[in-house]
Amino acid sequence: MRKSFHLISLLFLLGILPIHSIAQNRLLRYADKQKSLENFQHAAEIYEQAYNRNPKITTARYAAEAYSQVQEYEKSFAWWEKVITNEEAERTDYSNYLMAAMKVGKAEQIDEMLESSSFDENDFPELDFELIRNMSSKTTRVKLVPVQGINTDGSDFGMNVDKDGNNFFSSDRGNIIPTDKKGIRLDAKSNLYSTEKSSFNDRAFFGIYKFDKDSILSKIVSDLPDALHISDPSLMHSRNIIFYSVFRDVKKIKGSREFSLHSEIFYSQISTDGTLSQTKPFPLNKITEYGVLNPFVDEENQRIYFASDKTGGMGGFDLYYVTYDGDLNFGEPVNLGSQINTAKNERYPSINGSTLYFSSNGLPGLGGMDIFKADIASSGFANVQNMGLPYNSPRDDFGYIVTKGGKRYLSSDRTGGMGLDDIYLVEDLFKKLIARVIDCDSNIISEGFNTALAKKEGGNMIATLRNERGEILADLEPESNFNLKISKKGYFSIQDSTISTIGLQDDILEREYKLVRIPYNLPVLVDIVYYDLDKAKIRNDAEPVLNKIAELMVKYDFLDLAVASHTDVRASVEYNRILSEKRANAVQNYLSKFGIPENRVRIEWFGKEKLANDCGDGVACPETKHQLNRRSELVLESFTDTNREYELPTALFGKDLCDASSLFEEIQNEVNSIPAVYFDFDKSTIRAVHQKDLDKVSLMMIKLKNLQLYISGHTDQRGNEDYNIKLAERRAKAVLEYLVQKGVEANRIEYKWFGKSQPINDCGTIPCTENMHQLNRRTELRLK
Repeated sequence: MRKSFHLISLLFLLGILPIHSIAQNRLLRYADKQKSLENFQHAAEIYEQAYNRNPKITTARYAAEAYSQVQEYEKSFAWWEKVITNEEAERTDYSNYLMAAMKVGKAEQIDEMLESSSFDENDFPELDFELIRNMSSKTTRVKLVPVQGINTDGSDFGMNVDKDGNNFFSSDRGNIIPTDKKGIRLDAKSNLYSTEKSSFNDRAFFGIYKFDKDSILSKIVSDLPDALHISDPSLMHSRNIIFYSVFRDVKKIKGSREFSLHSEIFYSQISTDGTLSQTKPFPLNKITEYGVLNPFVDEENQRIYFASDKTGGMGGFDLYYVTYDGDLNFGEPVNLGSQINTAKNERYPSINGSTLYFSSNGLPGLGGMDIFKADIASSGFANVQNMGLPYNSPRDDFGYIVTKGGKRYLSSDRTGGMGLDDIYLVEDLFKKLIARVIDCDSNIISEGFNTALAKKEGGNMIATLRNERGEILADLEPESNFNLKISKKGYFSIQDSTISTIGLQDDILEREYKLVRIPYNLPVLVDIVYYDLDKAKIRNDAEPVLNKIAELMVKYDFLDLAVASHTDVRASVEYNRILSEKRANAVQNYLSKFGIPENRVRIEWFGKEKLANDCGDGVACPETKHQLNRRSELVLESFTDTNREYELPTALFGKDLCDASSLFEEIQNEVNSIPAVYFDFDKSTIRAVHQKDLDKVSLMMIKLKNLQLYISGHTDQRGNEDYNIKLAERRAKAVLEYLVQKGVEANRIEYKWFGKSQPINDCGTIPCTENMHQLNRRTELRLK
């Protein structure tokens, strides 16, 4: 014995038998065993002890990984800091360090971390830095509110609400039960060592809890005798059936001594007191081959969605659905496809309308599991989008669901919660209104206008501001209606009463408005009425014109009439001034019968100062020419009050307001129609009967600057072609010269002549009367 003692002492002194190393290796082997059994909480503590004895980089790595598994992210980050300060640290270590930093809320420090290292962004293709920055800068207008009375210091997740407003969720609430024995985790393969608790994190097994509408909490009692973990409740409301995930304690498998266990899905009748009965297994369960979990019942489409790591998928857990019929016969599983599933894990599916929600750690995100949404189409799933902040965080975010009542819940282990996982209610913050005001050239107008935004219900004013681009910004309450008014002196004011956040799914409501100058004193139509000698009475032939003007003035309150009255040259200046005033008043009085107030009819009188022709004092003129001077010129104008800020008239909605000349084209075409000018046989002299028409045309052309006149001259079919061509030219030119003499610019008139080539009546093939020949001897006028 003495010899043996000396030999051991010598070996120790020579370092051949380092007792400390033996103990250290034994400690690491034990920690590795706990990690392989997914007993991460215990493994992390042992790795920490081993590192304190001998600080090796591999030990620090394992400690960091184990603490991350049990969601102790602050500890995990601290251990990754130890790893990357070691000279043996690798690129993957630094990648894990950056991801750990995001999980503890240090995403904004990543650029600084990279600058202090020997790496840059290109060294980490697995991290989408641009996506992280973009998502961090675009926060949606919602807030997450921890659900009161439900969250604990443990893990609470997976909210579901029944038709009576009772809440169902998963929880491992209870005391921590420390032990060295292996427990189980719901989504992991495992041989069972403990039926007391989950040694994954030394907490109680998951159970389903009911938090009723009276805030009474109770645990759902299962009739499965070997069930340990029970979680992920999803209700089939129409049948009082609940689907859920289960991890069972199966002691024996026929024909197998060594086996691994996986999660399964069961469904049961659920009573009002929370008892489960008539429990049945989901037909896809294969407890020793693969896991199925996270069921979601889509009653509208009669589908059960779930996650599974069964063979034939795309890697990790994929999302599937099966159809079911009225007898709960289930179809074959359908993989949701490569638009949804990745080589990593997709979990927690839910459906609302035509949208699929799910969580993934294989699609680009902020870190951990992120919540995504996708459109459901007849051809599959499309338009997959990360839901961004604050739905997602650098940690795990999952279990997003929209209840039948429209409430939205999600589960997350983000910082600031009560426990490992917490359930949050998603509440809308204000929606964002972005309104652009542009001019006729589509440039944004950034200043010089006033904005008034008010809530319809109650009329409370809402503050607005302008961003650097000049856009109007405002926060809008959810589920509300609003009125917006934009005004600027000299421009049409804009009224928008269609702004609403009721049912608005998007967080931003965008509008664009065109601010257009008011075309003050814009002539809409013109006409002339005539009087008998020495009379101011409205003649019968004038009534249709005045009736039409009255109709338009009643319909459009922005139209006013300007009346300019005249006399012929006979009698004195003073007498004729009084007579022309009477004629102007007669128009005003006639319109008053239609309810047109005097202030909308502006009258002027000129006596014999402004003759329509050369029948001045001492000039011998026929009565037809004197008649042309006994007149009232009528000009219907829009927007005559230059001090008034007009709102955009309803009648002008949809029109191009920037083209003021075309605003009233329809009215002008309707009222300002003009007849053809007819000529005597072989003559090109303007008849007296047509001088009234041409005087009206000249007044229209002078007042309506947007009009162009097109003249075409014609003859009857008697005579040769050359003669008729020249005659038609003289007739068209006679009309042009008459109008130019009246003050119409010649460049606004286009005239052509066609001889006898375009007859109204083809007198070469049929016998024609003189009246039929007369219709061919014409000059046509067209205003445009």
